[in-house]
Amino acid sequence: MNKSFYDLKRKDQEAYLMLPIIRELKRLGGQASTKEVRRSVVTNDEYIPEDALTKTTTSRNGNVYHPFEFPFNFAVTNLIMAGYLERPKTGLILLTEKGRAFQGNQDELTTNVYKLSLPMWNERLKKNVHQHDIAISDEDANTSKSEEWRSELLDALIALKPSKFELFCRALVKKMNVDIDETIGVKLSGDGGIDGYGYMTTDDFRTTRVAIQAKRWKSDSLVSSPEIDKFRGAMDKYRAEYGIFITTSSFTRDAIRAARLGTRVVTLIDGDHLVDLVAKYQLYVTPVITYELGDFFTNDD
Repeated sequence: MNKSFYDLKRKDQEAYLMLPIIRELKRLGGQASTKEVRRSVVTNDEYIPEDALTKTTTSRNGNVYHPFEFPFNFAVTNLIMAGYLERPKTGLILLTEKGRAFQGNQDELTTNVYKLSLPMWNERLKKNVHQHDIAISDEDANTSKSEEWRSELLDALIALKPSKFELFCRALVKKMNVDIDETIGVKLSGDGGIDGYGYMTTDDFRTTRVAIQAKRWKSDSLVSSPEIDKFRGAMDKYRAEYGIFITTSSFTRDAIRAARLGTRVVTLIDGDHLVDLVAKYQLYVTPVITYELGDFFTNDD
């Protein structure tokens, strides 16, 4: 394509994404969470910008949102309507037999999909159901309240002082069963390019030396492969067999490839995954339980 992905109309973005979604689901074993598929599409499709997961836009009413989610959600919804995908449960996407069997190109896929989905859209619109509402509910994304806290958390992490952010990252890794060394990687300088160090012991009593790197970057600045190389150099200094690289931003494709090379794989934790881990371990956050009213309360019958 001559145009960049961002220069395409949203309908064309949606159409383009259908084939990568099918392809990545096949690569992931035919079933994955919506978040896994979205991340996999951005990581492995060179046409889609590397910052698609982190790029934000402010609407006229002042709300901040991720524009990539709209064409992605619509692409998934159309594929479900056309029978290529289904949702067996909340947050999960499954390739159907029809999806698994598809071997055609992008034009063939979009033609087949829209032939089935467009009449269904028209029928729903007659019932005064908006496309936006259908796509969001079918995508089964987090509620707006949940998305709000995720954004607030990332903003709060970015606003932390460097020393406090590094402390936060060490606390998180400690929750992940790493015994933190209180003498290495705790200074603001002079620790050879690492922000934490510890030891992980497995069930068979094998202990692994773990190095930690923390980058408190804004979402528009992606961590590149030279940063991974520098971190590996620091790992060498302390003979760490394992590395954990944490950022509030995300990683370029080259950085992801660099992290997987060699005998010592570096685990990458980007901003989105970081928020998931904070929720999982309830690190400096308090869960709030709420309820969503069912259709019984909103139907007019």
